[in-house]
Amino acid sequence: MLKWALIFLVISVVAGLFGFTGISAAAGGIARVLFFIAIVIFLIFVVLALLGIGAVA
Repeated sequence: MLKWALIFLVISVVAGLFGFTGISAAAGGIARVLFFIAIVIFLIFVVLALLGIGAVA
């Protein structure tokens, strides 16, 4: 998830450098959404780990 967020961030920066502001804003928005989804998933896993709920091997 973070990998895709970084890819869209790079696309946003490159598009901004070349003057494609619409594409840059869209890619930046997608990167922001993916980043926050990754943070939420990370926090869910941290809470589950603190509660002792995990996969049984």
